[in-house]
Amino acid sequence: MRNFGKAKQDEETEIDITPMLDVVFIMLIFFIVTATFVKEAGTDVFKPEAKYAEPKKTANILIAIDAQDQVWIDGAPVEVTAIAANIKRLKSENPKGMIMIQADKDSTHGKLIEVHEGAKAAVGLENANGLEIALSTESG
Repeated sequence: MRNFGKAKQDEETEIDITPMLDVVFIMLIFFIVTATFVKEAGTDVFKPEAKYAEPKKTANILIAIDAQDQVWIDGAPVEVTAIAANIKRLKSENPKGMIMIQADKDSTHGKLIEVHEGAKAAVGLENANGLEIALSTESG
């Protein structure tokens, strides 16, 4: 008489986790690719309030003006004369991006105009690439 049960006991039982790891890595790649990353201008800005501000889509190019009229782009202070060059560089990375100027409520109006003029110079008067320039405020 043959002993069929003994042959089954000799075999080791293993659980193959390779398919599960494949699914986990595919999910990880999916979440990395679809994640949005928050960009910050590089300094704390206390924006003025506006009653009739309209929400805009997420800006890709952030320019900040702090209370001491220092201009910041991508976490680094920049001179007003270098704003156009920096925006052109960032625009080449993301041609459909939007420019958001975040001016501190204690910054001067003159500095805001200088920054806005630099942004317009980088975009061009025709706004050919569809870049939009917006001012950031707090809803009030």
